[in-house]
Amino acid sequence: MSTTRQWIPDGMDREVASAARAYDCLLGGTHHFAADRKLAEQVLSVLPANIMARQNRDYLQRVVRFLIDCGVRQFIDLGSGLPVMGNVHEVAQQLDPECRVIYVDNEPATVAHSGLILSGAAGTAMVEADVRDMNAVLGADATRRLIDFSQPVGLLMLGVTQFLSDEDDPWAIISGYRDALPSGSHLALSCFTWDNDPETMQNTIDMFREAGRSPIVPRTSAEVMRLIGDFELLEPGLVFTPQWRPDSTSGDSDERSNLYAGVARKA
Repeated sequence: MSTTRQWIPDGMDREVASAARAYDCLLGGTHHFAADRKLAEQVLSVLPANIMARQNRDYLQRVVRFLIDCGVRQFIDLGSGLPVMGNVHEVAQQLDPECRVIYVDNEPATVAHSGLILSGAAGTAMVEADVRDMNAVLGADATRRLIDFSQPVGLLMLGVTQFLSDEDDPWAIISGYRDALPSGSHLALSCFTWDNDPETMQNTIDMFREAGRSPIVPRTSAEVMRLIGDFELLEPGLVFTPQWRPDSTSGDSDERSNLYAGVARKA
């Protein structure tokens, strides 16, 4: 755990695991407690989640750099988790300090931690909202203050859609965001999939259910393409996370990836 207490709100119950802090643990970060490490170990018992987490974070960083090259200077990160470990604002503002970032999460512990982590970070804010409630996300005071909806937006949904059931209609959710964003905006997705290793995915589903955690919903390539919908999918298309515009640090662990990745543009 981090030696600093500046990110821990008063009264935080450290015995209750947080998905965001467990993800930080899988990334090798310091913003987690013993209960979070236990949750991370449960996931690792059925899934190479530490490898997947690193691949997903590397993909996020490549996406942000790519979108900066495309002229995007403002980002909305849905289901963001903790804004640490080389997250969106750190990458974007290193390239252009004027970039603005809205992080969105509905886990109260994550929101509380993030408010402290982002304290003093210009051009950033955490919005407490459910990604399914587009009006709450886009209509939040912080969103309206930081995001100019006359200019392109980078909408990030990395590792989010597996927590949306078919009954939630994630296709309609993404379509709603698309309609609300201006031309030149981009959607970046990473999604759990059955296609690479269905046995591992089934074991993961079973583990989440037996642990009483929120169910996960991996999807096929066709279902992910349907999520992208009317956005224009950019090269290299829908691929596994290490395959999306790899750089010298991307590695070649495609066989360990159970996440599809794709970036698409609104014409």
